[in-house]
Amino acid sequence: MNIYGIIVGAAVFLIIGICHPIVIKMEYYWGKKSWWVLLVVGLALAAASLFVNGLVVSTILGAFAFSCFWGILEIFSQEKRVLKGWFPENPARHAYYQTLRDRHSAS
Repeated sequence: MNIYGIIVGAAVFLIIGICHPIVIKMEYYWGKKSWWVLLVVGLALAAASLFVNGLVVSTILGAFAFSCFWGILEIFSQEKRVLKGWFPENPARHAYYQTLRDRHSAS
């Protein structure tokens, strides 16, 4: 029996579960300008996956890297969800969100 697929599947499940709240918190505290953090982490994990000898670990690192890349898109989508009222906005960033709302309503 080969258990590697189950291990990778479980790891990817956990990675996605971890990345979702991280994206929400990043947008809440730093806004969409924090996308570069996910880019740097994703590139580092992708590079690491190239140099790790174990196939399972390399695969998990690669999956984590591309989850970070997907997180970049999600940060921009999260801002839109906040503007729609689906997620709470950071009160310290209210002026920023209000500017976006005013800009959107003017067009």
